[in-house]
Amino acid sequence: MSSKVIITGATGMVGKGVLLECLDHPDIIQILSMGRSSLNMTHPKLKELIHSDFLNYTEVKNQLVGFDSCYLCMGVSAGGLKEEKYKELTYDYTLTLAKTLLALNPNMTCTYVSGEGTDSTEQGRTMWARVKGKTENDLLKLGFKQAFMFRPGAIIPLRGIKSKTKVYQFMYDYFMWLVKLIKFLAPNSVVNTTQIGQAMINVTKSGFDKKVIRPKEIIQLSNIT
Repeated sequence: MSSKVIITGATGMVGKGVLLECLDHPDIIQILSMGRSSLNMTHPKLKELIHSDFLNYTEVKNQLVGFDSCYLCMGVSAGGLKEEKYKELTYDYTLTLAKTLLALNPNMTCTYVSGEGTDSTEQGRTMWARVKGKTENDLLKLGFKQAFMFRPGAIIPLRGIKSKTKVYQFMYDYFMWLVKLIKFLAPNSVVNTTQIGQAMINVTKSGFDKKVIRPKEIIQLSNIT
C-alpha cells in the first residue's frame, strides 16, 4: 500500500536515517521534508519545504494536505538552555505542528522521537526528560489514528550519517568502540539509524501493541518483512 510521509529534522542524525530508509522503501511514494535549511539532495520522491516559523503554519497549510504519516525527528540538545526555551523548541514546536497536521490529515499516523530516560510522569528532576515526557503524553492525547513515541538510547549512525551536535560526533569519532562494546554486551540496548527508520515505517504500516517504543522494540520492528 503506497503512502505519503512528512519528515522533520531530516538534516539531523536520526531524521537523516529515517529519510534514507523512506527513499529506499517501495511503498513510500512521496516524502515532504520540513526544516529551516535545505538537505542539498534531490530524489524523485523528495520535496522540501523550507519553513522558519514552527509556531505558525498558516501560509504553508496547503502543502501539508494528503499525507498518511509524519515522522517528527526534529530536536535540540538541552545543554545550555533554560527550561522555558527548551520547552518552546521541543514541546511548543512539536505540538503546534502535530495539531496542524492532524487537522489537515485526520487519518494520519504520528511518530515522535524522544529518547531513553524520558519522564512520562513529568515530575522528575531532569528538565529535558520532563519536557519530553509532556510532549509524548500530549501527542498521545491528540487523537491521531496511531501515535508512537520512539525512545532510542545509544545510536550507531550508518550510511555516512554524521551528528550535527559536535559533542556527539566527537564521541562517535573517538569512542565508537565503546558503543559497539555496549552493543556486544547488551544487544538490545543499542540501535542504528537504519533500524530506527525501518522500525518507523513498519510500525506505521502494521501497528504495534505498545505506544512507547524502546530499543528492544525498535530492533524487533525493524526486522518485520
